[in-house]
Amino acid sequence: MKMKVLVVAEFALGKLRQATRSVVAAGLKLADTVDVLVAGTDAAGADEAAKMAGVAKVVTVTDVKLAGNLPEALGHAAATVAAAGGYTHLLFAASSAGKSAMPRAAAELKAAAVSEVTDIVSPDTFKRFIYAGGILATVKTSVAPVAMTVRTTVFEPVAAEGGAASVEAASVDFASLRTFDFVKVTQTKSDRPDLVTAKRVFAAGRGIIDDAGFAAMTALADKMGAAVGSTRAIVDMQIAPNETQVGQTGKIVAPELYIAFGISGAIQHVAGMKDSKVIVAVNNDPEAPIFEMCDYGLVADAGEVVKALTAKL
Repeated sequence: MKMKVLVVAEFALGKLRQATRSVVAAGLKLADTVDVLVAGTDAAGADEAAKMAGVAKVVTVTDVKLAGNLPEALGHAAATVAAAGGYTHLLFAASSAGKSAMPRAAAELKAAAVSEVTDIVSPDTFKRFIYAGGILATVKTSVAPVAMTVRTTVFEPVAAEGGAASVEAASVDFASLRTFDFVKVTQTKSDRPDLVTAKRVFAAGRGIIDDAGFAAMTALADKMGAAVGSTRAIVDMQIAPNETQVGQTGKIVAPELYIAFGISGAIQHVAGMKDSKVIVAVNNDPEAPIFEMCDYGLVADAGEVVKALTAKL
């Protein structure tokens, strides 16, 4: 049976997110080409999506109900297009939007739902982490179609240029859909690299004991052109903002360099950064679990190391 794959595109500030190109790469493990769904209040991103390598067709759905990518509307749009097009696989990024919309689409399609896919073995067999990343499970489904979220840090993004996909509009009825009304989005502007796509991430844990320590690490990260991450512990302590949280209930990152300042290495945090290319751990506890999985470790006070590094710059 020939596989037919539909990838749901994600945009930020009107531009295609790199995560979408990673989901396309995952889709290309199922089929020679994939189609991409661009859903929103307009089809402004369709041309950009059409240029991605490996994309055969871009399907657009426009409606005021799709403002803000509310999961009820996005899931319904994806399910409707997938059903009409006879797609065997429906792929979302494992982002907050994708994780919310995919289950809704799967329910509407009566499809198998597979989350946080890290590898595609065959059209019905996938690999994903369970138990907060402690076990890599291979799962097989006997139900078709399949809806899934893809862990985008695992798949190398396809080229943003080089494709020449066709673009066509699809009609979706939202009249009977019960959903919320999008009011507004408030975005914090920053010159700092995006945490999910940054090449370098400096992250703080309980070893960075107060606001001053976190501010010092943040200043160091800014000087080094790094994004700022944190553990849930210091987010809960209101030392670090929510958007910096890395881990099972935060963001999944895989930078070229991840420096963990004062992070013990709880499994929930490790689940969000274990795919980093090089991991450096700084902790004053030589028995900290993070030393078992890092590439380089330094037993020292994290705050003092931040000060020493800053003094060298």
